[in-house]
Amino acid sequence: MKKMDIIVLLFLFLFFYPFPATHASSLREDAVVKAVRETSPAVVNISTEQIVERTVSPLSPFFNDPYFDKFFKDFFEPRYEKKYTQKSLGSGVIFEKRGFILTNWHVVEKASQIKVILINEEIFNAKLIGSSPELDLAVLKIEAQRDLPTIKIGDSDRLMIGEKVIAIGNPFGLSNTVTTGVISAQKRSLRVGENVYLDFIQTDASINPGNSGGPLLNIDGELIGINSAIYGEGAQGIGFAIPINKAKRAVNELITYGEVNPAWVGIKLQTLSAEMAHYLGYPEEEGVLVKETEPGSPAEKGGIEKTDIIIKIENEQVKTKRDFFAILRQYTSHESIPFTLFRKGRAITLPIKAERFPLARAEEYFFNLLGLQVQKGEPPPTKPKLNAQPKGIAIIKVREGSRAYNFGIKPGDRILQINETSINSFPDFQKSVAGIFQQDTVLLLIQRGFHGYYLTIPLENE
Repeated sequence: MKKMDIIVLLFLFLFFYPFPATHASSLREDAVVKAVRETSPAVVNISTEQIVERTVSPLSPFFNDPYFDKFFKDFFEPRYEKKYTQKSLGSGVIFEKRGFILTNWHVVEKASQIKVILINEEIFNAKLIGSSPELDLAVLKIEAQRDLPTIKIGDSDRLMIGEKVIAIGNPFGLSNTVTTGVISAQKRSLRVGENVYLDFIQTDASINPGNSGGPLLNIDGELIGINSAIYGEGAQGIGFAIPINKAKRAVNELITYGEVNPAWVGIKLQTLSAEMAHYLGYPEEEGVLVKETEPGSPAEKGGIEKTDIIIKIENEQVKTKRDFFAILRQYTSHESIPFTLFRKGRAITLPIKAERFPLARAEEYFFNLLGLQVQKGEPPPTKPKLNAQPKGIAIIKVREGSRAYNFGIKPGDRILQINETSINSFPDFQKSVAGIFQQDTVLLLIQRGFHGYYLTIPLENE
């Protein structure tokens, strides 16, 4: 047989031989395809419904005004309510085989009904186990009669700028949409409305409404972040995710307590003046000075002293008291937090083991902070109306010269609300006070007779 004939026969054999389809597909199955295939079963679609109510009354035309409704509707007898249902979509990831799901807080905020849809289109009613607005995280639970697929957890502390990442979610309701990109930056800080979010992963993978709560994966298919579409509507090539190591710190508290207990360290601060900085030999013009450490507090036990200047909390620079409390809000109780301090001409770093705010101190703390002493015991159980005793907790003493005194609060007034929390019992009061030690203002709803008014009182955390 001639050489040319052999070549022709070989060509025909190769051309017509039925190679297995798996061989061709394996050539296209790169790391991204493999990661998506392995993790998709653990990615869920979250559908929520929120019942929105508007109280309408002929008592005043202002009842049709949302601003009036927010501040004054509790002081009048409503005639009827208009309700409608508002729906929204998001994503989540199953991190535990018994049906625990991690998502964003803003995905399930104020939801009256939460449904979870698996990749095989099974639908479950979900229960909200716990949430943290400060961290934008929430944990849901569904009841399945079998172990559910979960996702491998990675290490977000080992990420590299430029490494490839994969985002999976349900943007605009398009289930299990996959986008890819790289890590553009780490430890990004964002201000969204009144909230400050720290330590975000920035990526150029597309993260749109509906992606929120879904996983950000590394090339090995490990969960390294929770996508959060909270920034810059219309932003191109900019997405953010909560590092999974940060999320892991919060998950146990969300499951155990239903919320993330703020990290209490027990420090009283004051703004560092130029004169004090010069006296202490501190070369910078901005900073916060330790005015006092509370007896028995984590700060005292950890070695922080009066006149220390706080430079950093972990890797975040502290220049103002607002910085200090914004950063501290990102941590949970029982975490060990590294504080970098300036003391006697040099910088030192001390690990401070944070704790939960001691509720037994709430009454004393509130009195020292605002000058208000409240009545212990249960308030009347009825709703505040024109002809009924209001809820809340009674104020029995106002310290002369205190913040509350200067705002005109008097004994006999009642506190109906502290920040966003209604006060219906003394434990409600204690819990609310435990949440204000990291803030620079507190919002009080005060009832006097049949009149109510809101006060925003600066705390200055001193």
